[in-house]
Amino acid sequence: MSNTPLPGIGTRYDLTTREQRRLSVVAHRDGTRTLSAYREDDADACALSVRLTPGESESLIDALMPAHHSPNLLSTTELGLVAERITLSATSYWNGRVLGDTQMRTRTGVSIVAVLRRAEAVPSPGPDFRLAGGDVLIVIGTLEGVDAAAGILGRE
Repeated sequence: MSNTPLPGIGTRYDLTTREQRRLSVVAHRDGTRTLSAYREDDADACALSVRLTPGESESLIDALMPAHHSPNLLSTTELGLVAERITLSATSYWNGRVLGDTQMRTRTGVSIVAVLRRAEAVPSPGPDFRLAGGDVLIVIGTLEGVDAAAGILGRE
């Protein structure tokens, strides 16, 4: 895979498959994507070009992921760490309590790196950050730690 900056537009990612088919994705600055496939007999002639909304792009990514992919899973590295989204329910024991009360890092080893609330992101929330139902917590740690964090945050 190679990438090429497109000033004022975004970035183009090019992939040549094992069968020597050429695909490209242009990641536009507005969040849309253009997926293009090129002709087998002429790698410079575009056979198909489809513009995708951010939601359509996410759906396509989910469809291309391996079967074991969790829809909440953001990434996995060779180090055995995962990043996951955990939604705090309105009936959670932690709704209205401060983040420090969860003792999340001590109990699970995971770090809460951000909280998404409505259209706002709170990066690196401190221990005095007050949780609310509907918050989406972005946590990073081992798979076991993330599972434990989801269990703790799911407590009612």
